[in-house]
Amino acid sequence: MNYKEALIKDLEIRRSRLQKAMQKSNIEACVLTTGVNVFYMTGMIYNGYYFLPCEGDPIHFVKRPEGVAFDNTIYIRKPEQIADELQKRNIALPKTILLETDVIPFGECNRILSTFKVAETANASTLMRKIRSVKTDFELEQIKACARKHEAVYKLIPSVYKQGMTDVELQIEIEKLMRLHGSIGIFRSYGENMDIFMGSLLAGENAESPSPYDFALGGAGTTPALPLGAAGQRIEKGQTIMVDMAGNYSPWMTDMTRTFSVGKTLDIAYRAHQVSIDIHNQIMDMAKPGVGCAELYNIAMEAVVKNNLELYFMGTKQQAKFVGHGLGLEINEPPVLTPRSKELLEKNIVFALEPKFVIPEVGAVGIENTYVVTEGGIEKLTILEEEIIEL
Repeated sequence: MNYKEALIKDLEIRRSRLQKAMQKSNIEACVLTTGVNVFYMTGMIYNGYYFLPCEGDPIHFVKRPEGVAFDNTIYIRKPEQIADELQKRNIALPKTILLETDVIPFGECNRILSTFKVAETANASTLMRKIRSVKTDFELEQIKACARKHEAVYKLIPSVYKQGMTDVELQIEIEKLMRLHGSIGIFRSYGENMDIFMGSLLAGENAESPSPYDFALGGAGTTPALPLGAAGQRIEKGQTIMVDMAGNYSPWMTDMTRTFSVGKTLDIAYRAHQVSIDIHNQIMDMAKPGVGCAELYNIAMEAVVKNNLELYFMGTKQQAKFVGHGLGLEINEPPVLTPRSKELLEKNIVFALEPKFVIPEVGAVGIENTYVVTEGGIEKLTILEEEIIEL
């Protein structure tokens, strides 16, 4: 089966999943307009509205571009035309609909509600993120192929480091490697406060800088307009460099962090780094379908407390309260590994685990890997040396 045939078959699986969920909740239709969800349901991005009844085939209401070749494609200029087009085809207007109410603008949401003459709607984003969190076999193939390119780029990082570099200069060289290896050059994420380049590079004391953005660690950035990540500071001997660059070599992403040092660093940094590796190994031994995400967080925290590293875990001045997250078309899909999570692991969920430490005056240490939940455990997808790599 070639890629196109496999994609068509997979799109049928995705549509079936969504329609079954709609039927279970007595939802008559779903209207999707965000790029990530339209892509998930169609295999491409168009400007318009993907309309799916709870039974039957979808209708593609397209504004742009010209030439969309799907069956049931209707070109429109505004959402108000959707109802007219449905009525022309003797399709009853749905009384209950799903809309991405937490993402699309308030004004457009009201226009769509007015078009369908319904007063209320349920949030499509919540349902779509839940459906997307459990990957199909097709998606897992894309993620595994992405991981191989992610690993290949990280192996080349020592070759582009030069003594006297700033953190920004090193990140630029890594970004160049990424693009040459097929990176699509964007970092899809869900929600506000998630602005970032193609990933994060933290060197030395900058790792302690808190950020308003919802990532594991911060960094001052180079401008108040984007206060995150590399700050333009020269990388000094004895400092660590944490590289957390996106694995965006296919629409389905991987996430991986590795730590480098300029020469030798402090003993506490090596000790904390080993605890991060130990946490990964402990979780690999016990994680499987049905295990709670909060339990994974607690395992990590127990190891941190046992080693008296609480002051450095997931930051110093501002500490993140999670150790991992789901990923796929977006870098921050469910589930999230937090102490209060009620979510359970399911087969074919893909998640990143990132227990990290920040050592004052030295920098960040620890690793991040991407895993897939299998029938009886979890499988590591990002395979690369895990010790601190000396430059």
